[in-house]
Amino acid sequence: MSIRNALLGASALTAFGLAAQAEDITIATVNNGDMIIMQELSSTWEEATGNKINWVILEENVLRERVTTDIATQGGQYDIMTIGSYEAPIWGKQGWLTPLDGIEGYDYDDLIPAVRAGLSSDGTLFALPFYAESSFTMYRKDLFEAAGLTMPEQPSYAQIAEFAAKLTDKGKEQYGICLRGKPGWGENMAFFGTLVNSNGGIWFDENWTPQLDQQPWSDALNYYLDVMTNYGPPGATSNGFNENQALFQTGKCAIWIDATSAAGRVFDPNQSQVADSVGFTVAPVASVDKGNAWFWAWSLAIPASSKKVDVAKDFVAWATSQDYVTLVGEQKGWVAVPPGTRQSTYENQNYVDAAPFAATVLSAIENANPDDATAVPVPYSGIQYVSIPEFQGIGTSVGQNISAALAGQMSAEDALAAAQSTAAREMARAGYPK
Repeated sequence: MSIRNALLGASALTAFGLAAQAEDITIATVNNGDMIIMQELSSTWEEATGNKINWVILEENVLRERVTTDIATQGGQYDIMTIGSYEAPIWGKQGWLTPLDGIEGYDYDDLIPAVRAGLSSDGTLFALPFYAESSFTMYRKDLFEAAGLTMPEQPSYAQIAEFAAKLTDKGKEQYGICLRGKPGWGENMAFFGTLVNSNGGIWFDENWTPQLDQQPWSDALNYYLDVMTNYGPPGATSNGFNENQALFQTGKCAIWIDATSAAGRVFDPNQSQVADSVGFTVAPVASVDKGNAWFWAWSLAIPASSKKVDVAKDFVAWATSQDYVTLVGEQKGWVAVPPGTRQSTYENQNYVDAAPFAATVLSAIENANPDDATAVPVPYSGIQYVSIPEFQGIGTSVGQNISAALAGQMSAEDALAAAQSTAAREMARAGYPK
């Protein structure tokens, strides 16, 4: 019997028994494909428990803005928030989140250790991982073969530029490369931060002095502007993860460097027009073989302001469980299961057979080291972000400068000067060095 049938078979009795305690909970989440599936399948949990969910589905930047405002003001608008490995430890340490250790029957030991550690502060887990990711390179094998090109096991950014030049045919709406251009600390700066790392750059030196006007940042930005202007799609400043995924799935991109979580959708013939011609390899490197691939875990957390903690815990435990993975596999196909969180997923032959990228993704997640992501010593952890509360505002402002340079509204030099000025002002205001 499938997990769905088992749950539904028990739902009548369970819902009847819990009817008096049934609650409505509100969940804020991002409009990514995995979360849309979660919303679709949540009726299983609702029927089994008698509880109901009010969904708030938001674009990534809007989600971050709203949940940050709500959590900081203890507004209590949401019972469950979708946050990541940046927010969970910081907000948990500040007492804004409900600890999620000790949920009865939850298989914590099955969580990939690096993912669990990334959502914890001082040994306490403050969010349960829904899916985790690193970043890697996806490309069109058919286009590479037709052009006589071979993607190396470890490409360099110089090679990526050469490939993108040869594979661009704007008359056919075929673009050599697609990269994030939409401004935001978790949008364009997620990719751009790794490019800076691999060029030897850092956000702050050991005295917390911003370094955004230094040569590595200039090298990274000039490379980014060159490939995006010459070989990227038009209107790239509007393209984040979802937009580039749509471009790649419809055959518009020869190369796409982005989240490993995209693999399940670009390889799914029900969602992708190029599913049978997708190749993949690790994220490129520039001058430094460190910090070139990010680490992130979209996760479910319960704000301390929620008045329905027990029901919320029940849902987050269900939605991040091995049983949920099985439910997705049976209902949506094994290639579509949420990746990167549970060791059992990578031991499941159904998934391994459906996902040729599984081993590469797991290796990328396990090898991404937020504590050693830069060429020189720094006072912070994080790969594509800096694990301090002030980074959210700084990163968003810098992302707007980078996007403005991509749009041709300011020069690369002026964009980095503005970014440096903003970072220095905000760090001084926050009292760094502390």
